[in-house]
Amino acid sequence: MIAELNWGELWPPIRLSLQVALLSSVVAALLGVAVAWWMSRKSFKGKLMLETLFMLPLVLPPTVIGFLLLVLLGRKSIVGRFIEWLFHAPIIFSWWAAVIASIVVAFPLIYQTMKVGFASVDSSLEEAGRSEGANEWQVFRSITLPLAARSLITAYILGFARGLGEFGATLMIAGNIPGVTQTIPTAIYVAVDSGKTTMAWAWTSSIILISFLLLLMTGRKSKS
Repeated sequence: MIAELNWGELWPPIRLSLQVALLSSVVAALLGVAVAWWMSRKSFKGKLMLETLFMLPLVLPPTVIGFLLLVLLGRKSIVGRFIEWLFHAPIIFSWWAAVIASIVVAFPLIYQTMKVGFASVDSSLEEAGRSEGANEWQVFRSITLPLAARSLITAYILGFARGLGEFGATLMIAGNIPGVTQTIPTAIYVAVDSGKTTMAWAWTSSIILISFLLLLMTGRKSKS
């Protein structure tokens, strides 16, 4: 079975998937942490509606997310035309489109995890910092974030894993261009469809191994 593997074909989707997952998880983590912290400290009319909107990508079919992103970022949209004018190339069917899709689907996991993490921080410690003259940024950086560090690590790992496994939305807005936008999930889909069982097993094994290690890391952090 190993002798049947096309090693030159095997690595590009793995490399691109890790690249997309790494970048998207960093962006989604920054957004998720910032939004979760702000939402945990604010109370306003319509907050529940806004939080529901944040969580929608978690329950919507990936194809629906992909369609909405296609409408938003397509060459006929204002956003899509602006991006094409700015970078002299459309964002659709590029690996950046895969990054955007992964950010959208990873954000709810990171947001929800950090929301719970910030809620577990003892508010009296934050108040003590403010009473000593610290501003909100100093309180967040020196007290809140360190106390929620375990949730932050868990949130990032979950976001990375979610971005790594994204398929439906990625296929719709990034396509499946070998060496350009083909990630592990889309490569598996095409391999199965074309009867390349050996390659499908190789990519499946790789993503199972990576995902297992990520979840193992999450489990260890939650017990430490």
